[in-house]
Amino acid sequence: MTPNLTYVIVVGVLVAAGVTLLLERSLTRVLMGVILLGNGANLLLLTGGRAGGAPIVGNTPQEEMSDPLPQAMILTAIVITLGMTAFLLALAYRSWHLNGHDEVQDDVEDRRIMALAERDEGPDGADSGDGDDDDDDDAQTDNERSLAATADAGRAG
Repeated sequence: MTPNLTYVIVVGVLVAAGVTLLLERSLTRVLMGVILLGNGANLLLLTGGRAGGAPIVGNTPQEEMSDPLPQAMILTAIVITLGMTAFLLALAYRSWHLNGHDEVQDDVEDRRIMALAERDEGPDGADSGDGDDDDDDDAQTDNERSLAATADAGRAG
């Protein structure tokens, strides 16, 4: 059995739009991405099933029965998508209630690790290896102070 080309195109569009929305910073867009990705996965599972009669013994001959496994997997995927939607909706509501927006901000610890990684790498990506660690310690202290000031300003605003 070959799947309908329309189904394949719709699955591709739903998955592509879902992944694109998942990469956004707004929790509302992430929520829409999860919903679209879940629907795309459900439609993909639906295209994998064999067409036929109801899988009820005694009602349909065994050769003509459809496979009930994709239907069961779709029902499970619907429940999982519903749970993820409820969780992300609660996160977005809580973020909106506390901050007045639902944008996910950078983590101060992530910025500190990124700055340390950039400091340790030379222009070609290798360790600079100059043997002078005094300047590096001063730079690290200054960097940590600036990151702490940025974090304090973010909490105050």
